[in-house]
Amino acid sequence: MQQREEKQLESSLESIIQRVNDLKASLAAMIFKIETEYETLNWPKFLDNYALISGQLISLSKVLSHEKGPNLRNLTVLPLLLSPERDEQLVQATEGRITTFSHDLVPPYLRTKLEPMAEQKMIQLELKAQHLQVENAQKQMAAYQKVVSHVWDIVSKAREEWEVEASSRAGTQQNSNQADTHLLVAAVGMGKGLKMGSNPNGQPNSTSGGMMVASQGRPGGPPGPGQLPPSTQAMSMNKAPSAIKTNIKSAAQMHPYGR
Repeated sequence: MQQREEKQLESSLESIIQRVNDLKASLAAMIFKIETEYETLNWPKFLDNYALISGQLISLSKVLSHEKGPNLRNLTVLPLLLSPERDEQLVQATEGRITTFSHDLVPPYLRTKLEPMAEQKMIQLELKAQHLQVENAQKQMAAYQKVVSHVWDIVSKAREEWEVEASSRAGTQQNSNQADTHLLVAAVGMGKGLKMGSNPNGQPNSTSGGMMVASQGRPGGPPGPGQLPPSTQAMSMNKAPSAIKTNIKSAAQMHPYGR
């Protein structure tokens, strides 16, 4: 029976030590972020770290209050050996904080009460709370409740505004096409998708800028069937066929008087 209790105590202590070490690492990381990243540390990150520490504290409290776990209040820690010499095992166990387990260090580290200054401060606060009148206490509670309600209203209003703004952003219709934009930039910058034109001799037309031109009739004669008039032909020399649909009218068609 005694060996079973000792094994149970040993496993419980290992679990408690592990959770305490995790909590200590989280606290050290949070303090390091506050000291080094105070300019870039925002409130959501701080709340995430605080939530992690809060969860670890809850997990530790569950282990301490478990039914199968030993009641540590019934156990007493007594020093087996006091020595002013350096103890390497003690240094390793305390991560270098305590080097010797001497008569001067045992009372502060193995005490079961608060420090004298903290205990005196607690007694003063308890006496002050006992002598506080009921009316003054109710006034202070009402003032605190008013401040908390005001802060809650501000946070709720800001949250509603953020939700409305997020929903409006999600419902915004798209008024542009990224594929058409890339196609237009490639056509203007690199001539992608444009066809080479040719002159009457069958050679590529250098003045057309790589664009297709309509076939011409005899010089000075009327345009043949299927041919464009000179004004429209001149306009087509500066116009490049592409896959982009446009709705631009030529100036000759918009002019009210013909020449």
